[in-house]
Amino acid sequence: MNEKIEKARKAALDLLKPSKKDLKHGLDLHANTLVCESYGFSPGTAINGDIYKAAIEKGATTRELQDLGEFMHMTRQTHDPVELADYKEAWEASGVDCIFQNAGEEEQTALDILKRHANFTYATDMLRDYVRRAATPDDIKQAWKEKKRSLYFTSNCVPVAQEWSSVEEELRYIHMFFLLGCRMMHLTYNRRNVIGDGCIEPANGGLSDFGRAVVKEMNKVGVIVDVAHSGWRTSIETAQVSDQPITASHTVCCAVNMHPRGKPDEVIRAIVDKGGVIGICCVPGFLGGTGDIRSFLNHIDHLAKTVGTDYIAIGTDVGSSPIEREEAERKKLPAHPKARKVWRSLWNPDDPIFDPAWQKEEMRLSMAWTNWPLFTVGLVQRGYSDNDIQKIVGGNILRMARMVFDAREKERTI
Repeated sequence: MNEKIEKARKAALDLLKPSKKDLKHGLDLHANTLVCESYGFSPGTAINGDIYKAAIEKGATTRELQDLGEFMHMTRQTHDPVELADYKEAWEASGVDCIFQNAGEEEQTALDILKRHANFTYATDMLRDYVRRAATPDDIKQAWKEKKRSLYFTSNCVPVAQEWSSVEEELRYIHMFFLLGCRMMHLTYNRRNVIGDGCIEPANGGLSDFGRAVVKEMNKVGVIVDVAHSGWRTSIETAQVSDQPITASHTVCCAVNMHPRGKPDEVIRAIVDKGGVIGICCVPGFLGGTGDIRSFLNHIDHLAKTVGTDYIAIGTDVGSSPIEREEAERKKLPAHPKARKVWRSLWNPDDPIFDPAWQKEEMRLSMAWTNWPLFTVGLVQRGYSDNDIQKIVGGNILRMARMVFDAREKERTI
C-alpha cells in the first residue's frame, strides 16, 4: 500500500486498538464477504492541469469547467497508467466489491443528470475486465464470483421533463434512466423541489402530490427510492406511500448526533417498517462525538439496538482520490473568477461541517474509504456475529435491491 493508504490505516488502528485475534478475524471476514456500499464514489483521479488551464484561457464558462473537471475525475484512469495504478490500489485496499455509485448530478434536468451517468458508463466500458456496470443485483454477485468490481448506478435527483403539461409526461424520464442502468434515485437534494422538501429546508413540508406519483412510478419501474437528502416529513410520507422498501443510503442517527442530514428514530422506524435500509456515512460533522471511526461505529450500534441488524448498511459518502497530484495539477491553473454558490448547496452557515474543528485530518483519516476492512474489524470488536456483519457490509442493501428490482413491472407498454 502507498504512504497515503498506510497513514490512514494506522490512524484507524491507533483508535480501534484491536487484538491480533480480532484484527485477523475481521480482515479475513472482510476479504471473504461480498462487500457492497449503499452509496459512495469509486476512486477518483486528478485533473489534467494543462488541459484545464487551456479551457480557462479560452474563456470556458463555470459550467464547462465543472463538466470538464468531472469528466477528468471520473475517467482518466481509462487511459492514464499512473491514475489507473492508483485507482486499482484504492479498490484493492478497500476490499469493496460493489458501490451504489453516485452517477447523476444533484438537480432534476435530465440532460445534466445524464452527463455523470455517461462518464461512468464510459469508465466501466473501458475497464470492463476490472470494474463493471451492474444492471441487476445478480450482476453484482456474478462480478464478485469472478473477482471483479462493479458499480450499481444511482442518481442524486429524479429526472423530470419540466414541461408541466401532465403528470405522466413529467414521469417519463424515470423509465428511460432505468433502461440506461440507473437503479436508485434521491427524491430531493437538500432543497425543496417539486417532489418534496429537502433535509435543509426549514419548513419540513413533506411529500407533494406529484411526489407521490414519482414514488409510485419508481416502484413500478424498479428504481430504489432514496431519502438520504430528504426532509424528515418527506421521508416518513415516502415510506408510507411506497409499495417497495426505501432507503436513506448515507445518513446518521439523530439520537446519536442531531443533524438535519441525519434521521430521527421515528423516520428510521418508518423506513425499516417498509423493509428498507439505513446506510451510515463517514462525514465527521454529521457523526458528531469524536468524529472518527469510533463515532461511526456508535451510529451502527444505535441502529442495531433500535431496529436490529437486518436494516443496516454502510454508505460512506466519501471516496479515494490522489489529493497530492490534484493539488499539483491545480497549481498550473491561472486565476479565474470566483464562481457563485451552486444551487444544491443549501446549508446553514453555522453547520459544523464548515467548522475547522470538524475538518481536521485526523478525523477523516480513520474513516478513509480505503479503510473499509477496518470497519469490519471494528464490528468484530464490538461483538457482532459474522452473519450480522456480512449483512451490514453488503447483504442488507443487496437484499433490498433485489426486492425492488424483482418487483418492477416486467411488461411495460412500448
